[in-house]
Amino acid sequence: MPRIPSILIQAFAVLALALSASAQQNKEPVDYVNPNIGGIGQTLSATSPSVIMPYGMMRISPITTPGITDRYLADKIYGFPAGGMTLMPMTGSAETDPAKSASMYDHDLETATPYYYAAILEKYDIRVEYTVSAHSAYYRLTFPAGAAAHLRFSVPQSGKIDLTNHTSLIGSSGGSRGGRGGYFYAEFSRPVSSFQTFTNVQLSRGRGQGGGGGLGIMVDPSPDRSGQVGIRIGISSISQDQARQNLQHEMPIWDFDRTRAQARTTWNQALGKIKVKGGTEDQRTIFYTSLYRVLTSLSDVTEDGKYFGSFDQQVHPADGHGFYPIGAGAAMWGNYRSLEPLHLLLDPQEQVDLVRSFLTLYERTGRMMAINRGLSGHHIIAVALDAYMKGYRDFDVAKAYEAFKKMQMEETFLPWRDVPQTPLDRVYLEKGFFPALKKGEKETVKEVNPFERRQAVAVTLETAYDDWCMAEWAKALNKKEDYEYFSKRGHNYENVFDKRVGFMAPKSEDGNWVLDEKEFSPIWSGGQGGREYYTEMNGWIYTFHVQQDLAGLINLIGGRDKFVAKLDKLFQDQFEGFSGAPEPFRGGGSKYFFQAQFPDMTGLIGQYAQGNEPSFHIPYLYNYAGAPWMTQRRVRDIMKIWFNAGPRGISGDEDNGEESSWYVFSAMGFFTVCPGRPVYDIGSPIFEETRLTLAGGKVFTITARSVSAANKYIQSATLNGKPLNKPWFEHSDMVNGGTLVLKMGPRPNTAWGSAPEASPPSMPR
Repeated sequence: MPRIPSILIQAFAVLALALSASAQQNKEPVDYVNPNIGGIGQTLSATSPSVIMPYGMMRISPITTPGITDRYLADKIYGFPAGGMTLMPMTGSAETDPAKSASMYDHDLETATPYYYAAILEKYDIRVEYTVSAHSAYYRLTFPAGAAAHLRFSVPQSGKIDLTNHTSLIGSSGGSRGGRGGYFYAEFSRPVSSFQTFTNVQLSRGRGQGGGGGLGIMVDPSPDRSGQVGIRIGISSISQDQARQNLQHEMPIWDFDRTRAQARTTWNQALGKIKVKGGTEDQRTIFYTSLYRVLTSLSDVTEDGKYFGSFDQQVHPADGHGFYPIGAGAAMWGNYRSLEPLHLLLDPQEQVDLVRSFLTLYERTGRMMAINRGLSGHHIIAVALDAYMKGYRDFDVAKAYEAFKKMQMEETFLPWRDVPQTPLDRVYLEKGFFPALKKGEKETVKEVNPFERRQAVAVTLETAYDDWCMAEWAKALNKKEDYEYFSKRGHNYENVFDKRVGFMAPKSEDGNWVLDEKEFSPIWSGGQGGREYYTEMNGWIYTFHVQQDLAGLINLIGGRDKFVAKLDKLFQDQFEGFSGAPEPFRGGGSKYFFQAQFPDMTGLIGQYAQGNEPSFHIPYLYNYAGAPWMTQRRVRDIMKIWFNAGPRGISGDEDNGEESSWYVFSAMGFFTVCPGRPVYDIGSPIFEETRLTLAGGKVFTITARSVSAANKYIQSATLNGKPLNKPWFEHSDMVNGGTLVLKMGPRPNTAWGSAPEASPPSMPR
């Protein structure tokens, strides 16, 4: 074959780069979002392709085949939701049974974006499209020419649904546990020619529906040559009249394309707060999809300047602020780590309003009771502290401190329980650790959840972190005695560090270690999910759960070199057995047995588990021990191995945006190891340039010169024009805008950021 001149090869390479850059320039941030990423879950919940505005109330994704929790694998659509009501269009016979009316659909004929969704119901050849605003939805249905069109609307048995005239429908979804549910108001673009009501219909088991008996109405639109039917639906948690007002305010005219364009613009503005250059097409897709998940993790339920409070079933004025409903989903066990700090960067007012929402709950009830219904820790304390320490203080600080102190002194620390304090809590308050059961001891504290168990070590560590947050609050408010008291409690992690084995381990109430050296395993100890001692994870992960005092933890482990070696071993250890393990595990070496005991530990690199939140800060801990180049290597490996742009692209439970927020931070090149301390730990960015627009329009830019897959190591750095020789920076360095410039290379510069004085801050000794 003739040889191609090198100059032509170079020209082709330049042309390819130019075409790639041109393609990137023509795509807006929203064009990169793929809501089907994560539609096949590693464990627990898969994601849904939700159409929703940032922080919006209206959220729509298809109701797919019941029992198939991996939504992307479901081959049938059973309906489409809107405010607790379900819509199912069909042709032919008007079928009230969802199982009989369900239709096959094909992802290759589907369009899924944050602002618009379209699919073909293959059974009927109906094209379903919808778009949304904050409190409203707009459906456009295209039926085959000449076909008899039917629209089935259904609600739970406790709800209501009625036609008010030939072009509108009203109703409510009904409530449970004393609640009253939501309201909806719908309008049709074509008059109804006929209708029939029905009761005791089987409901689809989808989002917002619990299955079982329901009621509904079958509506037949009048014939039309175009075959199109438009439906606009407003929702409200306040009243039917408010639902109608929401619709009329947000979607006043019949113009689907205009409404879709407005929703697209809103999403581009929200996602455009972070603009990236460089990286691969897949990396940009993962990044902006992750940011989309972050921006849909909470819903502002204010409507027309007021909101419905589920805590007292009353409507309250919002006083110019957003309101975020508090429940088990807002327990902050995971979200405080990176999701809420990212919200704070993107929209500090949203975070202030979130804190105010918690304080409203406290003012109305005397307790922040909802947060005790989740996993261990009272981490709203950290979320509020993070906002306060970064300068966002538009909430009642004195009231917040009162509420937080009451929580730490009077509320239970038990996971998944909203109960009065137990004897176990008093052991923590008096002795500085949460007690585990002795070997063979039966549970005697009736308040302990029999499945979740005591999680004694995890509770101690999570609570010690909250206690450090309380000390920081007390220091900021000049409460010296409280500062000294909670600072001491912030060191309680030391009480469960077993120097014999070098790991965080359980103690019984008498202060003795539950397990001897031969019985303890950082991999296997703790039973199902580690819950006897830990939370969904094992001793390897929780040994590093001391965000507030990494210097103290390094000292316990034996110094910087031993700490780095231990981190390395975490990323290398597999599943070897040990003599104290239950019989099936003694042989070791089996991922099968390990995943059976620890199903939440997914996204594994050794014992590091990217699929669950307690791991998230660990790759950044090399920064604290003089080996920041290893942080750079680890975060790059994790992003490359455990995130992709397909349905299996999320390594664990997405947990309402938390997993995604880790990727957004890490791809930009920094992270929040210790929320409440206003510093950021530097990792290894994947983009050539990241422009982060902050409050007030200030722009902070991260420039990574010569960055590539191989060039992952920082050679040198400048921050706002000055040399930076430490692997961290302060919030104050970025909040007024500025530039972090990182020169990247293929081999580590082990001198950069490695000096003892370059380590990020920890608790004072």
